[in-house]
Amino acid sequence: MNKKIISFPHLGSYSVPIEFLLTHITPHEVLIAPKITNKTLELGAKYAPDTVCIPFKYNLGNYIEALELGANVLFQAGGGCRYGYYSEVQEKILKDLGYTFEFYSLVDVDRFKVSYMYKTFKKLNPHLSFFKFFYYLVLTVLMVFYMDRLDSLIRKNIGFEIEHGLHQEVKKDFLRDFKKTKGFFHLHRMFRMYKKKILRIPIKKPENCLKVGIIGELYTAMEPFSTYFLEMELAKMNIEVKRFTDVTYLLFLKALRRRKMLRDISKYCTYTLGADGMDNVWRTWYLAKNHYDGIIHTKPFGCTPEIGAIPIIDKVAHDEKIPIIYFSFDTQTSEVGVKTRLEAFYDMILAQKGAQ
Repeated sequence: MNKKIISFPHLGSYSVPIEFLLTHITPHEVLIAPKITNKTLELGAKYAPDTVCIPFKYNLGNYIEALELGANVLFQAGGGCRYGYYSEVQEKILKDLGYTFEFYSLVDVDRFKVSYMYKTFKKLNPHLSFFKFFYYLVLTVLMVFYMDRLDSLIRKNIGFEIEHGLHQEVKKDFLRDFKKTKGFFHLHRMFRMYKKKILRIPIKKPENCLKVGIIGELYTAMEPFSTYFLEMELAKMNIEVKRFTDVTYLLFLKALRRRKMLRDISKYCTYTLGADGMDNVWRTWYLAKNHYDGIIHTKPFGCTPEIGAIPIIDKVAHDEKIPIIYFSFDTQTSEVGVKTRLEAFYDMILAQKGAQ
């Protein structure tokens, strides 16, 4: 294996910071896997075990597409629930299919450790100094933080833009420019510039607009294709959307907020439920206390932590009198069915708000 070509699976827009990091700390070519399509899912489902959840199938399909385009070094973030075993199983499936490649996981025993990541990247770049690695790692983390901040702002206002498509144009522009980041000050200036651009987009937002919170499993929350672009459908209905899960939350806020969340929902939970189960119980409580009009829960079919959490989430929603709808996604999920149920949910919360 002479020329090394690195690739990784998609997750929302996070290919931008991942590409940035890999480009600056390795001397190898970085190949962005094709955008997720139905073909991606079909490939993953064809070779994945039937009972495995849909994020596994999307990831596997992405790997196959990248390998077919010439990639020979694959990365997996891994970590959490069965996802901790994904890398081993995916590597085995791909090698059984006859592909030749190197496979690296960035997680050591279900945790991101800087020392472990550095040792992993040293295998690809023996001349990589720790200072250079750490500099670009921190810069990439800051890029992710700024992306998540801007995305949250867009999510809040995109449903009320006067001229359709302006928020998406700004997002496309800042993702393009973030790739060209020259350092911390440059990145910060771009963040401030694009935040101002977003805030200047003309919107017509009622004071008492419909507000919906999205909770659930992390992949279906962050990868829009996996839920048939649910957030954009809500925007078309002139709904303000709050989504809790992003990479900033997973890397930093989740652990910091765990004790407070358990205190807030001590009536319902005395310990964590695995993965994001307890988080979603707290989110249901939070959304109700903050007068949201409804909650959408998304998960892959068969996601055990979420299945365990749903009865408790139901109890919280019932006690707090907040409507909630559940969507479970797999290869057989119908886009038409999802949109039909979503429209019915919209009609219900709109009628309920009008009756108040």
